[in-house]
Amino acid sequence: MPYDRLKILESIRSATFKRKVPRERIERAVDEVEEHLAAAFEKEVSSHTIGERVAETLRKVDKVAYVRFASVYRRSEDVDEFIDEAQEVIERESRDVPGQRTLFDETER
Repeated sequence: MPYDRLKILESIRSATFKRKVPRERIERAVDEVEEHLAAAFEKEVSSHTIGERVAETLRKVDKVAYVRFASVYRRSEDVDEFIDEAQEVIERESRDVPGQRTLFDETER
């Protein structure tokens, strides 16, 4: 299937629906995905690779949009999978900020 920028744009727009993500940031996210793919691959790129790159880019743009996209892209079958994806975002976020505790940190109880 040929590459389709519009499909990536629509996926990101859908994930960021009703989020405070400016239109320009959405366009820049699509550009970031394209730039990465162009730099990393010469010819064909699998849709799986594109989807993973979109997810990774959305993780930096908006955490809620990332979880929305990932739950659809990775075909979450139930709420537990959705919660696992959200928990991964929380855990990764706390690892990225040294000394930062999460809202659900068990040591606070």
